[in-house]
Amino acid sequence: MRTGGVRAALTIIGVVISATMACGGGDLGLFRQYEYEEEIYLSLDGTATVYVNSSLAALNALHGTSFDTSPVARVDARAIGDYFRTPTTHVTRVATSLRSRRRFVHIRMDVDDIRRLSEDAAFGWSSYAFTRDDNQVTFRQVVGASAAKDVGDVGWNGRELVRFRLHLPSKIIYRTPPVSVGRGNILTWEQPLAQRLRGEPLTFEARMDTESILFHTLWLFGLTLVAVAVGFALVIWWIVRAPAAAQPSKV
Repeated sequence: MRTGGVRAALTIIGVVISATMACGGGDLGLFRQYEYEEEIYLSLDGTATVYVNSSLAALNALHGTSFDTSPVARVDARAIGDYFRTPTTHVTRVATSLRSRRRFVHIRMDVDDIRRLSEDAAFGWSSYAFTRDDNQVTFRQVVGASAAKDVGDVGWNGRELVRFRLHLPSKIIYRTPPVSVGRGNILTWEQPLAQRLRGEPLTFEARMDTESILFHTLWLFGLTLVAVAVGFALVIWWIVRAPAAAQPSKV
C-alpha cells in the first residue's frame, strides 16, 4: 500500500475512534455489546417511546418468560409483541437478530403514560415516577428484583452487561450517579448481567427544564430569522437612500 493510502487509512481510523469515544463517553461505547437494554425516549407530557433489545436467554432469565432460545428456532414475533403489549403500551415493531449464537429481539413501543409502564409484564420489576411543577420536571425509576430464572448454558461468559438509557427532552438540572452522559441529554446506567440477575437495585433520577430543547432551538432559529430579515431591510434601505444622498443639492 502506498504511503498516502496508509496515511488516509490511519486518519479514517483515528476519526472513527475519536467519534466513538465522544459518543461513548470515552469507553468506546459504540463497540460495547449488551445482553439486555432498555431505552426510553421521554417527552415532557409523560408519553414515551421505549425500546428493548435483549437476547431471548436474558429475557427468560430476567423476566421469567419461556421463549425458545435455540439459535435455529424461529422466533415467534407475535408472541414477543403480545408479551410487551398493554392498553397503554403499543408495540409498533418487533425485529430479530443473531449474535454469538444467541437469538436477540428488538422491540419498539409507544407508551401513553410512563408512570403506568410497570403495568407491562416486561417492566414490572420497575417503578416509575413522573412529576412536573413550575420549575422542573422529575423522572425517577427504581429497578428491583429480577426473576432470576435458570436458563442453563446459553454461552454466557460472565462479562455480559445490562444497560438502561434515558433520552431527555430538555436541559438536565440534576441526575443520580453513577451515570455517563452523551450529547448533553442522554443518560446511561450500566450493570453486569450477574448483578441484575441477583436483583441488585438500580435507581435513576433526573430533573430537567420544563421547556424542551426543541422549543429553545426553534426560538433561537426564529430570532435568527428576525435578525436576518432586519439586516436585509437595513441594507435595502441604505441602498435605496444612498443615491439620493449622494446627489449634489441644487442652488
